[in-house]
Amino acid sequence: MDPITIISQLVTGLSIASILLLVALGLAIIYGATGVINLAHGEFVMLGAYSAWALQTFFNMSLFESLIFIFIIVALLGWAIERTVIRHLYARPLDTILATWGIGVIAQQAIRLTAGGELRYVEMPKQLADSVLIFGVEISSFRIFVLIFAATLFGLTWYLMYRTTFGIKLRAITQNPEVASSFGINSNRVFGLTFAYGAGLAGLAGALISPLKSVSPEMGTTYVVDAFLIVVLGGVESLMGTVLSAIILGELSSILSFYSNDTIAKALVLLAIVILIRFRPQGLFSSKVRS
Repeated sequence: MDPITIISQLVTGLSIASILLLVALGLAIIYGATGVINLAHGEFVMLGAYSAWALQTFFNMSLFESLIFIFIIVALLGWAIERTVIRHLYARPLDTILATWGIGVIAQQAIRLTAGGELRYVEMPKQLADSVLIFGVEISSFRIFVLIFAATLFGLTWYLMYRTTFGIKLRAITQNPEVASSFGINSNRVFGLTFAYGAGLAGLAGALISPLKSVSPEMGTTYVVDAFLIVVLGGVESLMGTVLSAIILGELSSILSFYSNDTIAKALVLLAIVILIRFRPQGLFSSKVRS
């Protein structure tokens, strides 16, 4: 490949990685902290996209103006689900899988009944509708914004988890719930807020994806599979591993798609990850697995 093509593929890979990171970050927090395999995570992404569409269609709000409202709406929904369903199933992993799968199905059907099953579209912010030239390659301004936003969101999440009292409590509960409880830490409250925050991040991911992809009730299904791949590859204990694995998957998808097509590329990436976890089940960037 010539240098321009190489740069183009690298930039495309980073663009894919930024979207994957947005989707996977919330899942990594929920799974790493609570051990819940949340199959409804893709529906939180979908609800974020539909929230962006609804706020734009009925309230004439731009995507930028609606982001904070989307985060709050989806986070509150995630908190309500954790309070009413998930909190009673923490010691029953199979039940949580079935419950979250059922919640996802209900969410899809609720959207079909209220918003309809046809494709919806969200207008891209006019300020970011053009392209910029970087190293001789035209890159969408909106994709650059998504990349910067994903990096900023990761930085804020890292600060929350490692530099705040809430993060200390969460890590204490994750490492030893009994000792944390003896120090007066309310694990139910911390888990509820963690689930809400993870759901809110997924909602933001859906909102930022919506101008790039058509919005549909089943759109979250594809993204949740990719998100789980990233979490498994990065290791459930490592936020930095989530970032690095998102970059790896994004670049692999870009390169393989260039030589074949998206379907074959996804199959090859999945095969590579299956082989990897056969020999390193804890992921590339974690030294232990959750017990």
